[in-house]
Amino acid sequence: MKNIRLNPLLLVGGWLVLYGCAGSKSSMSVRVKNPASVSREQELVEIPLASFKGMHAERGDEGWIVLDRNGRQIPSQVTHDSLLLFPVTLSPLASDTYRIERGKPDKYEMVACGNVYPNRLDDVAWENDKAGYRAYGPALQRTGEKAYGYDVFTKSVAYPVLERRYQMETSSEILSRISELRKQGKKNEADSLRNATSYHVDHGNGMDCYNVGPTLGGGTAALLHGTDIIYPYCYQHVEILDNGPLRFCMRLRYHPFSLAADSGVVETRKITLDAGSHLNKTEVIYNRLSKPTGIVAGIVLHPQNPDGYFYNTEKGILVYADSTNNKRNNNGVIYVGLVFGQYPDSTGVRWFDDAEKKKRPGALGHVLGYGTYYPGTAYTYYWGSGWSKSNMRDMNAWKNYLQEYAEKIKHPVLVEVDRK
Repeated sequence: MKNIRLNPLLLVGGWLVLYGCAGSKSSMSVRVKNPASVSREQELVEIPLASFKGMHAERGDEGWIVLDRNGRQIPSQVTHDSLLLFPVTLSPLASDTYRIERGKPDKYEMVACGNVYPNRLDDVAWENDKAGYRAYGPALQRTGEKAYGYDVFTKSVAYPVLERRYQMETSSEILSRISELRKQGKKNEADSLRNATSYHVDHGNGMDCYNVGPTLGGGTAALLHGTDIIYPYCYQHVEILDNGPLRFCMRLRYHPFSLAADSGVVETRKITLDAGSHLNKTEVIYNRLSKPTGIVAGIVLHPQNPDGYFYNTEKGILVYADSTNNKRNNNGVIYVGLVFGQYPDSTGVRWFDDAEKKKRPGALGHVLGYGTYYPGTAYTYYWGSGWSKSNMRDMNAWKNYLQEYAEKIKHPVLVEVDRK
């Protein structure tokens, strides 16, 4: 391979990209290298389309094709912020080469995707091949129900299932039939139909068996006022930026609130879930905040497993084994975790006192990472889950996954675009 003259380094989206200037051509070679001591399995590489400036299309401006070293096309995606994504598998310290061509790519199976569900109180729910998640919307807030944090949908299959789950859960025809059976005194038949269509029951692909309530749920961040957590409520506005096949990305904007002398503070979250990843990358910004402010991100602790937590400030991880809302129902264990891109100042458990327990029934406290939010910056961290009945066998496996994930954040894949 003949290298071309390299432009200055460009850091985009957490990946170090070296890109070249070259004359007009129809394809380019890309070399990827894993600088970490851990393996990377189907991890998405992202390259700015600007790296391919001057590359012309032989068959019209149809898009981009990615070929592996054997000339086989692999899945790819162009994102809303002009990045080309494709998955790579690399052993520790290993490298590989790919070729990028202009042309019409094949259609790929959907892996990471999401949707807004007005028929279920404006839920926004998203998923990949590992798990599904939910954030609550304005229609739920108008009901007065308190649900602050992220919810977790377990999955045991790689294909999308949430659309079908919501169809079954909210079908007006099915709900009317259940209501009619109850009016007729046919309770058993009504219960049977409800169980057959509810997403709170595992129909062979996973279920909703995680409790959120007025807590941080499965990994939400929140500002501190002194030592008090300023719990975020439901989102006000959602914008889906990327919707598969390899990456789901959305921006959530929350209602303005006041904190100390600052009024009209608005929280914005950009959440990104990639195919193959157990964790969501989340970038949080607080506009109209005037000074550095304490911030936490954490996981709710439930009475079904009060001692199932682990935290490590030096490694920047939080871990909890949630026994679900009915541990006797063979629901398995949901492993929830956080990895901090900006390592926390401290980590630990914060238990609720009796008064707090009354406000947050069914919860004992949080395992938290404490840090500082600086105005004009994004607070970045990663949160997500695994399930014992699918792809995460035990607590040690989950800890190892998070520790390796933290190592990958510190040592992102290196990408160099060359000319043949």
